[in-house]
Amino acid sequence: MRKVSSTSTSNEVDLRLRKFSYSWKTFTGDFFGGLIAALIALPYGLAMATLMGLPPIMGLFTSLLTCPITFLLGRNPVLIGGTSTVTVPFIAKAVADYGIAGAAKISLIASIFMMIFSVLRWGRYILQVPHSVVSGFSCGIGAMMIVAQLKTIFGLAIPNSATQLSTLAQFWMVLEKLDGFKWPPFVLGAIVIGVAFFVASRSKMMPAPLIGVIVAVCASYALGLHEKIVGRLPLELPPLASFVWSPADLDKLLLPGLGLAFVTSVNLLITSRVVDHFRGWHKPMRSADADGELGAFGIANVCVGMFGAPISVGIPARSLANVRCGGTTRMSNLFHGLVLMATLWLGSEYVSKIPVAALAGVTAYVGICLLEWSTWKRLPKMRRLDAAAFLMTSISVLVVNAVIAVALGCSLYGLRWVYVRYFAGTSQVQPVQKTA
Repeated sequence: MRKVSSTSTSNEVDLRLRKFSYSWKTFTGDFFGGLIAALIALPYGLAMATLMGLPPIMGLFTSLLTCPITFLLGRNPVLIGGTSTVTVPFIAKAVADYGIAGAAKISLIASIFMMIFSVLRWGRYILQVPHSVVSGFSCGIGAMMIVAQLKTIFGLAIPNSATQLSTLAQFWMVLEKLDGFKWPPFVLGAIVIGVAFFVASRSKMMPAPLIGVIVAVCASYALGLHEKIVGRLPLELPPLASFVWSPADLDKLLLPGLGLAFVTSVNLLITSRVVDHFRGWHKPMRSADADGELGAFGIANVCVGMFGAPISVGIPARSLANVRCGGTTRMSNLFHGLVLMATLWLGSEYVSKIPVAALAGVTAYVGICLLEWSTWKRLPKMRRLDAAAFLMTSISVLVVNAVIAVALGCSLYGLRWVYVRYFAGTSQVQPVQKTA
């Protein structure tokens, strides 16, 4: 039997202690990373919930309720979750049809599907969705967000039922109602967008949307504008969503729930890969980590679904800001939730006075950032297949819906595979003649 010296054993112990030690420098980085992530989450979460037709506070409860679970079970320690743009078309449609109960139902269905994906170890396969399809989906969602906020920014009297129409139909309705244009909400929305872009161009570490909202609120008071405000934001835990299941509901929501789970899973895993790359971890995500991440967020989203809040997705802006400001461990995720809770507890009176037009400006700003400008510039140089998948996915999001858009984008690669596998080269490759 091989003898282990006491010196080597002590060296191993010292190495483990250094590995798991938590220094003051690490604490400072995690705290400021979580702080900036929370400041970004504040206006963004309120705006996303409003866009879905839910009470604004629901967009923040998504972060507060899922943070402890993803902190304990999540595989990527610096990945920050919250209400995302990719869930908007699914949850907004469910809310329009069933109210908060619809958000609860579709969130629970999607959460169960995410856990099924994890158990079946499908995370490793979801990672294979082509990047061009994801970029096209992001671009389409960005355009959808901008169009959805035009009625609020322009002050137009358009019924909420218009959200059930396609994005192109909504845009046409906005053009028809332009004679009712109002300056005050437009000024507030434009201030948020302009200030956010200016701050973001100067520093990537500053919460640009939040600063834009603060400037807009100050301008509202200085100019004497009396626009609709967010209203009171109660910090107490919302009541459990009241709903009952019926076969008809399941028939209507099962497919959208599956689509929501698929799109959420794709964006979650891709965001995790992007964050790891930004941290300097250039190795591909391990298959087990991909599956575990889906399971962690699936469990967390069951909790938010019970209250009718939107499901949580990995948010690139918050996660990258967390890393950029020094976050290195999963404690940064916990600090993000604690700072957000403290902000609502101590400053809810000020948050309630934010004009709705300012939140619309936040949504429009995020939508503009999602338009994949770099991809449009590279479009002429891309492979024709990648360019076609990008265009088909982005356009289909606007014309049809997000589920069909992703399916159509992926189908191009499927047709390409079938062609190469069974047809390409069959007329060119000649059988080898055997020689005596």
